[in-house]
Order: sequence, then structure tokens, then C-alpha cells
Amino acid sequence: MRVLVVEDEVFMAEAVRDGLRLEAIAADIAGDGDTALELLSINSYDIAVLDRDIPGPSGDEVAERIIASGSGMPILMLTAADRLDDKTSGFELGADDYLTKPFALQELVLRLRALDRRRAHNRPPVRELAGLRLDPFRREVYRDGRYVALTRKQFAVLEVLMAADGGVISAEELLERAWDENADPFTNAVRITVSALRKRLGEPWLIATVPGVGYRISPALSPADRARAAGVTGKSK
Repeated sequence: MRVLVVEDEVFMAEAVRDGLRLEAIAADIAGDGDTALELLSINSYDIAVLDRDIPGPSGDEVAERIIASGSGMPILMLTAADRLDDKTSGFELGADDYLTKPFALQELVLRLRALDRRRAHNRPPVRELAGLRLDPFRREVYRDGRYVALTRKQFAVLEVLMAADGGVISAEELLERAWDENADPFTNAVRITVSALRKRLGEPWLIATVPGVGYRISPALSPADRARAAGVTGKSK
């Protein structure tokens, strides 16, 4: 999951971003309305977390732009405006959820995951593919009934791959959806994480490398796929 946090209080924004990262939720920060609209125009986000009182276009104006775009992106208003009238106007504007400050980070995480499950494309709460079972709410992965312990980043990468339902996901898309805007586009983090994820899932390998294209989950890898997954580059003798 990748979210945009629009918050002009720098320390709070950074604390929220860092806390979400610990929960395997990639987060970018915008300190004002203009930056928020710019990031929304160039990046793909799953959820927007908006403070209403920000410099430039207000959080309400940013919300109106998101709704007008027809993207269906859920909006969570995270604001100090805690009167009933404030909440009413926020929901009437089109907010999907409303959380007032001060708040507990864990509550924000739970609300984000709940919104993510209800997104417009109706993603099922549990994904199953090629003997894998991924529960995004409980953060659990099983292979053929066996529990697989994954790091937060490995879980995020697997979630993106499984959402593709066997389709190919490029390294660039993995970097965009499982990391955040601060990730170095020339990093080998994707390759390293995918390699470690393969080993955690165990043999026979399930993640195939499509040369020059990206990665996909395949229930039955070809000999060439298995060789690439194992890091074999030479010809067998």
C-alpha cells in the first residue's frame, strides 16, 4: 500500500511517515496543497491522508480535486478540527474516514487497512495464488498451509506480485508501489528483496524473472525460470 500524507507540521508528518513504514505502508509527504496536487499528478497512491488546514489549496480543495478526478481514491481526513460540524462537512465533501488529532498511530494504521480493503476495485481481503495465501489484514503468508515469516518489505513486494494474479510486474513498478518517492531508482533493493523472498517461500521457486521485463508469480516454473531464480547463468554440462 502507498499513501500520500498531506500535513504541514513537519515533525508530525515525518513521525507518521516513519510509523507507517514500520507497518509496511509506503508513505510520501506533502507539506502544502500545491505539493500534494503535484505528487498526485505524477504518482499512483492507494489512499490520501489529508489535514484540512494546510498552506496553499486547503485539504478540502485537494479532496475535491481527488474526487473530481474519478480515481476512486479513498480519503482519510486527519485533522484537529474535531467538532461535529467539522466531521459532517468533511464527510459531505466526500471523505471516506475522519480521524481527529491527537491520535494513536495504530488506529491510523487500522483505518488505512480497512479503507484499503474497501477500495473501488474490491480487492478480496485474502489473496490465494499458486499455493500461496496472503492475508493483508493479519499480515500473514502461508505456502501450502505452512506459515512463512517475511520481513515488512518482503511482504509488501509479495502483496504487489500476488495482486497482479500471475501478470508481470516491472522492477520500477515494484519500487514505486512497495517503497516510496525517496527510493533510489538505480538501487538494487528490488532484486535483493525478490531474491530473499524466493528463499523465504522455499522450493520449488514460485517467483519467475522475466528478463528485461520484471517478475511474476508462476505455479510451475520452467527449467529456465528455475535457473534464473537460483541465479544460474551458465549452461549446464
